[in-house]
Amino acid sequence: MGPRIALVAGEASGDLLASHLIAALKARQPDLHCEGIGGPKMEAVGFDAWWPYDRLAVHGYVDALKRYRELSRMRRALLARLLKDPPDVFIGVDAPDFNLWLEQQLRRHGIHTMHFVSPSIWAWRGGRIKRIRAAIDHMLCLFPFEPAIYEAADVPATYVGHPLADTFPLVPNKQEARERLHLPHAAPVFALLPGSRESEVANLAPLFIDTAKYLLARYPDARFLVPLATRETRVIFEHAQYAAEARDLPLSLLFGHAVEAMTAADVVLVASGTASLEAALLKRPMVIAYRMGDFQYRMMKRMAYLPWVGLPNILCNEGVVPEMLQDNASPEALGEALARWYDDTDAQHALAERFTALHHVLRQDTAQRAADIILPLLGSRQNAPV
Repeated sequence: MGPRIALVAGEASGDLLASHLIAALKARQPDLHCEGIGGPKMEAVGFDAWWPYDRLAVHGYVDALKRYRELSRMRRALLARLLKDPPDVFIGVDAPDFNLWLEQQLRRHGIHTMHFVSPSIWAWRGGRIKRIRAAIDHMLCLFPFEPAIYEAADVPATYVGHPLADTFPLVPNKQEARERLHLPHAAPVFALLPGSRESEVANLAPLFIDTAKYLLARYPDARFLVPLATRETRVIFEHAQYAAEARDLPLSLLFGHAVEAMTAADVVLVASGTASLEAALLKRPMVIAYRMGDFQYRMMKRMAYLPWVGLPNILCNEGVVPEMLQDNASPEALGEALARWYDDTDAQHALAERFTALHHVLRQDTAQRAADIILPLLGSRQNAPV
């Protein structure tokens, strides 16, 4: 058998990221065998999935506690299988709570370990870097400011760019997207993205619906697009719409199609997360809004290091788009902020220029750069520490 790499991806974004990496690796090393835990996109490029990635998915602290024993058994079974027949390299793709322990055990047995997607140690829980240092040989970073943090802690790290920047066009086509979604070319269009998790949608749907009502009073011909990730989140949003007596809102619920919705929109209202980065890469003005339980919010706020939660502001190192969190996120405040973007075309153009510059920084041919680091390790197992 040829060289082998084991990977663990724990959610849909990791499945997509790992699939690009596997394709790049196999193009240059055709006899490479990749195995472990992954999803359908990884399998489509030849990955041998011992367990499906959705077995790792947890939603919040409560779900994590409920499934601790199940996940612990799976991780130990995976460790035993990898130690019995060691791969050349192990790559944990995000999912740090699952992967870092596994990486540490494998590294102790002389297996090269890498982690793809840095945990947000620059945002909160910076003490994790000690655990990371013990667990991995190399960190593959998606953001340009991350390697310096690791190098200061004696952790080898390389900036490889963000894969979304490779796939998103530098100049998105708004009119083409509107035609695909059967939208008028001239009407005000707002995309509302209340998150991918059920808890997020439950918290944000009533707020986003009331914000749409506020905007409709100001722009009577406005249209609203709401991409939702799953059937469950769609049901939650529909219930909120019914409770708000908003069935007559000119609002289109979409199964997925978040990128198309944001491309077609003039302005985006988005929960903090990867979708805010997608909106930036699409050069769309946005308002970031988030709500969570009061206890969780106070805890997160105490542990946070940065003045922003949204990736566009963090990457630009200033507040280029408004962030409205917890009690500051009211329908009136959100509606006014969205309307300011819509009415100010000069501000829209200036922001688009800023986001275009960011797009160029993040566009680094991520999979190929990561492959450059991984391929020299094949067939070069380390000696296990004494």
